[in-house]
Amino acid sequence: MTDDASAQFWESPFGIASKQKQKILTHRLRELTALHEQRCAPYGRILASRARPVGDDTGIDAIPFIPVRLFKQYELRSIAQEDVFKVLTSSGTTSQVPSRIFLDRETATAQTKALVRILQDFLGKERRPMLLADTSGAVASRQSFSARGAGIIGISSFGRDHVYALNEAMEPDLVAIETFAEKHGGSQPLVFGFTFMVWEYLVEALRRKSVTLKMNGVLLHSGGWKKLIDRQVDASTFKSGVTAVLGIRQVHNFYGMVEQVGTIFVECEQGVLHAPALADVIVRDPLDWHPLAVGETGVLQVLSMLPTSYPGHSLLTEDMGTILGEDDCPCGRLGRYFTVSGRIPAAELRGCSDTHVVLT
Repeated sequence: MTDDASAQFWESPFGIASKQKQKILTHRLRELTALHEQRCAPYGRILASRARPVGDDTGIDAIPFIPVRLFKQYELRSIAQEDVFKVLTSSGTTSQVPSRIFLDRETATAQTKALVRILQDFLGKERRPMLLADTSGAVASRQSFSARGAGIIGISSFGRDHVYALNEAMEPDLVAIETFAEKHGGSQPLVFGFTFMVWEYLVEALRRKSVTLKMNGVLLHSGGWKKLIDRQVDASTFKSGVTAVLGIRQVHNFYGMVEQVGTIFVECEQGVLHAPALADVIVRDPLDWHPLAVGETGVLQVLSMLPTSYPGHSLLTEDMGTILGEDDCPCGRLGRYFTVSGRIPAAELRGCSDTHVVLT
């Protein structure tokens, strides 16, 4: 991240207006494109096949993008093997090949700092008592993380007095949960988990046991909605269930992926996802990939200033979405805001919470 962009982001991750943000972001994305072209041979070959090279006049809509699926098929890194600090792997079923994301210390540190600053805008700076809708086994390895494990580690820094709500059989640990609720329920605790796991293994499991809690806190969740949609559980049903069983009324979903860890798009009080100052989203027509206008639904492209150890700064996702506006959300946060409507038809299942059996 450039010095100007860094200073403004740390001051206000949602406080840079569109015109200024686009100037800073476009310049940085051009720099990252050139860096990865030089340091990552497979990425360089991809760019060499383009008819038009990236130059000083390349706008943000013309920054080259690569499909996230390439990280499953190729070892894409822009650092030497000896500089690899950590390897992240995407979640997937046992029959799928996971993405492998190579981080050096610089990129890992930048991603962690960005995650903290973005979430502080929604959660505040005070660390809260934290209940994790997962098992301790999800973070057993500290050298190679699944997307699920990386998410838990990243979000855990916002909490204290951490308690895992599930045992290794994916059943609620009633003693641990009820003790946590009794001790911290009135002090605005933070509950975190992946969407399907929160619903299936915490909310619904407690409901079946006729257990209700009173936690005046915040739920932060993320992950695929595929299984919940199949069960006719939409966002409204999810939130009402969380309130009825856990007692929590403040619920924030966020959209992100292991290929751009640290860059997350958090749901505001209006129920829409926000792009922070260091990142952006573009919606593209799946037929010819031209950028679509506000209100039109297409394939999401995500851009980020953060990745320097691998070419993950401009990625075409496998998700459909719609940009709803920019700089004018009633919540007051600047930047583009959008919704995600689901996976591209025939795209593989890859949500963190859909694949709880995969821990590596």
